[in-house]
Order: sequence, then structure tokens, then C-alpha cells
Amino acid sequence: MTNAEDRAWMERAIDLSRKCPPADGAFSVGAIIVGNDGEELSHGYSRETDAHVHAEESALAKLPVDDHRLAGATIYSTLEPCSERRSRPLTCTQLILRSPIRRVVIAWREPSLLVADCVGVEMLREAGVEVLELPEVADAARAVNAHLLP
Repeated sequence: MTNAEDRAWMERAIDLSRKCPPADGAFSVGAIIVGNDGEELSHGYSRETDAHVHAEESALAKLPVDDHRLAGATIYSTLEPCSERRSRPLTCTQLILRSPIRRVVIAWREPSLLVADCVGVEMLREAGVEVLELPEVADAARAVNAHLLP
């Protein structure tokens, strides 16, 4: 993928994040899974199916775990995948690591607001997953979360 393609997919993920019902104590996040052929495989957003579902979790749940297209796929998330959560047994970072996805693109890292030290990016990189941050779209992703940020 080129930087222009990554940015276009991330802008679509930011649009998805605007569909999230705002919630105290929860970020509004959009996620899209794109195959290596450049076709969208799935998408999701925070609180799409229930009050606790995260964007990456929602997008991954729409595909079979053994979907061969995931091996060359990229997941775009408007926020660093969570490395801690109370509402589910697996974090979004763990869900990604259990999938064949080996490329993650994020708009911004999770601030120390709800979790003291999110280490999703570090965990993914340690496991050999390529992680790309797009700081040029971080402000747009943060703006969707203005209800939480000081």
C-alpha cells in the first residue's frame, strides 16, 4: 500500500468512528480490514453491536477466523488497539495477534486517560506485526473523541 492509499482507508475509518454512540469512559473508534488486493473485507466501529464491542473486535468478528484473505490484510484503526480491557476476555491487540493479519495502521496512540499505559503498538511490533502510525490524520481521529479529551 502507498501512503496515499493508507491515508484514504484511514479517512474512511475516521468516518466510521463518527457513527459511534458517544460514551463516557470509552473512545469512539473505527476500523477497516483491507485485503492485499485493496478490497475492503470488513469494517466495524465502537459500540456497533453492543455497548462493549470495540472497533477492531467488531470488524474481525464479521470474518471467519480461517479466512485466507486475512494473511495479507491490513487493519486500519483510528486508535491504537487496546492492550487492556475489563469488558471482554481478549484485548483487540490479542485478537489481532490471534489472526493472520501482520500489518496494522493507526491514526494515534491511546492516551493515558482510561488506561495508564496502553502498549498495543509495542506488543504488536514485538510479535513481528508491522505497525504504521499516520500522525497527519491524528487530529481528525482525536476530534471524534472530544467528549473525552481535556
